[in-house]
Parts: sequence; structure tokens; C-alpha cells
Amino acid sequence: MCKRYAILAIGAFDYIENKTGNMLIRNRPGEVVSVIDPEKAGQTAQQVLGWGGDIPCVATFSDSKEFSPTHLVIGAAPQGGTLNDAYRTEINDAIRTGCHIISGMHVFLNDDEELSELAEKMNVTITDLRRPPDPPHFPKGSWRDRKFPVLLIVGSDCDTGKMTTAWDLIKSLKKRDRKVEFVGTGQTGILLSGKGVPIDAVVSDFMAGEIEYCLDQLPDDTELAIVEGQGALNNMLYSGVTLGLLHGCMPDFMIFTHEPGREVDVSGHPFLDLKDLMQMHIDLMIPFKESSFLGLNYLTVKLHDELAMETCNSARDRYGLPVTDLIRFGGKEMVETIIKAMDEWS
Repeated sequence: MCKRYAILAIGAFDYIENKTGNMLIRNRPGEVVSVIDPEKAGQTAQQVLGWGGDIPCVATFSDSKEFSPTHLVIGAAPQGGTLNDAYRTEINDAIRTGCHIISGMHVFLNDDEELSELAEKMNVTITDLRRPPDPPHFPKGSWRDRKFPVLLIVGSDCDTGKMTTAWDLIKSLKKRDRKVEFVGTGQTGILLSGKGVPIDAVVSDFMAGEIEYCLDQLPDDTELAIVEGQGALNNMLYSGVTLGLLHGCMPDFMIFTHEPGREVDVSGHPFLDLKDLMQMHIDLMIPFKESSFLGLNYLTVKLHDELAMETCNSARDRYGLPVTDLIRFGGKEMVETIIKAMDEWS
């Protein structure tokens, strides 16, 4: 089936809040036919994000019908993942038109009696990307016998580009004919790759086990697994899921993500120095294995080109690691560093 996505992002179509939708726009622009956000109606994705070309922004799903969407994707990921009345109205309209629904919210639309009954009547499929595995998997410590290295993407906060970093590195390494595997841990990564585990929807006792299980299923000839990160150790709202991922995948390597200029995290708390934040990750791995950072990826969308480059170069000098914005500047040095680490791993 040729998929044509309409992205639902009411009041949320920007470079951060519409994470799932933005990744589809960036990586599969030919499959995205519209973005639904009444605040941005009349503009294009290019005008709002700086990429996406002429993909139109419209006010309602009804306005999207002329583009013949096959799927409505809930592009934003609000805190708590709840479904408000505005979203419900658009989802109802989409289902009545025969449009399939893809949701990454914590609230499962298949468990919503009104929506599920309507979907069944209209022969529409609702996909809840955040539904955890059943039965769950408890950790076994299989990392001790793992035959390939693991690279985990971590960061200073939510929405610092961890998923984008993982996906871009996978693409770059595959172009070098390396046998690398992506492990999605959130709705966006799972949607793009077709596999993974929604780690923040898993009961805490099973977080480590679920990511371990995903890694255990990878092909025997895997040269490197790159795991999409979630949350941040220093974020009081989401540190639990970050720690679960850290100890579940037991990474040999890490890449750190950060948005320069962001003074407080999404909980309103100020950041420690990035050196301290990175050391925190290393220290948590000490009881188990040696782990190291291979670089930093900066989210510089708010900085003009010259300042963005200066910021990356300054950080490279300070941390002694490759620092870039993969979207703006590419990542040749970072990729070369990863390849060298892969080849030296044993």
C-alpha cells in the first residue's frame, strides 16, 4: 500500500513539539501530503521548519481530504500523552473518511471504545506505537556475551535530537557498507524502522529487559547497534527511562546531544556543565563495563550558520571529541571516529 500521511499537530507544528511528524517530513517527504495545525494554516513545511518543501499546512482534516491521505499520524507528543477534544474531532473525521490512524500517545486509541468501534465499522486500522510488549521480558544479563558493540544516544534534555542523531548515523554508516542496526525506543523510531520497543510505556522492572531483548534479536553479523535514547539522566521528569535504557543496552559507546543556548531543561531546571553530565553516564557504567563518548551532536537550529559552526568548533576543542550538527554540517569526523571504535572493539 502506498502510504500518504497527513500529520496531526494542532498547536504543535514547530521544530521541537512535532517530533514524529517532523521526522517523517525530513526522511519521507514524498509520503507526507499535509500537516494539520490551524495556527500554521496557509504556510508550508519549508516556511515553518526550514525543510519539507511545499507540504501544505491546513486547518482541519477535512482540508486534507483533497490530498487523499491514507494515514493520519499524530505528530506531536504532549506531556502525559493525553487526547484532547480538538485532536479527537480530527481523528473521528479521519476514521469516518476511511483513513488509518497511527498514534504514539500514552493513551491507547484502540482502548477508546468510541474510536475503536468506529474504526471497526469503517474497516480502519488504529496503530498504537506506544503499546508495550505482552508478555514482558525481564533482563537476563545477556550483554556479557554480546558479539557486537552498542552505541547509545544520550543527551542533556528531552528534545535535543537523540532520535535524529541515531537515524542519521545509521544512514551514514550504511552508506559505508557497514552492517549496523537501529533500535527504536520511541514512537518515531518505531514508526520509521518498523521495529523497537516504546521504552517509556514499559513497567519499570522490565525496561532493561525489553531493550536487552531487542538487542538479542539482531542478526549475528551485526557490526554495531545504535539505540535511540530517551529523556535525560539529569531531567527529574524522565530520568527513570534514561537509566533503564542505559542499563538495558549496556553501551560500549555513547554520543551526547545538546541544544546550545538552552538554559533550563523541560522541567525548568538549570543544566550542569556538559562535562559533568557526560561523566555521570560514564560513572553509572563503571560497575559493569568500560564505556566512552565518541562525540557530541548539537541542535543548532536557532543559531545562524557562522555562530553554529563556531559553537561546534569551540566544543570540539573543549571536549576533545567530534562535535557537529549532523543536519547542517554532516558528520564525517564523527562517523570516522565511530568506525574506528567499531573496528577496534573486541
